[in-house]
Amino acid sequence: MAKAVIIMGSKADLGWAEKIKKALEGLDVDVVLRVASAHKTPEKCLDVINEYSQLENIIFITIAGRSNALSGFVDAQTDRPVIACPPYSDAFGGVDIFSTLRMPSGVAPLVVIEPEGAALAAAKILGLQDPKVRKRVQEYQQKMKQKVVESDREVSRG
Repeated sequence: MAKAVIIMGSKADLGWAEKIKKALEGLDVDVVLRVASAHKTPEKCLDVINEYSQLENIIFITIAGRSNALSGFVDAQTDRPVIACPPYSDAFGGVDIFSTLRMPSGVAPLVVIEPEGAALAAAKILGLQDPKVRKRVQEYQQKMKQKVVESDREVSRG
């Protein structure tokens, strides 16, 4: 079964993680939520990565703001896909996103800044091996297309 492991830098990220989890579950992806900090508990973080990295059809989604070492740390420790989905913070005027975008060479987490988008990207990757997930992605995309068609119909009558 397709599985996404969402690793949060702290419990403060739980609300963001729940948004991703809800979207993933709607796409038939099993979700695991974990908390591990690359800065404060690197050994625990490595244990979490190792616990899931040997599973088939797995993806990691990392949630960390401020100085986001988590996404790069996770990506450098696994050959599985990693999607960074940092929560937006007004405290730094959004510039803390650069700690997610600027990674060292050889470290390449994907970055998606919206929870629903991160879930969709994860499901598309997992759908490469899981036909059930791929079908749910196709249904989701069709539903989104239909919304645009209906909106156009409403506006053009208007």
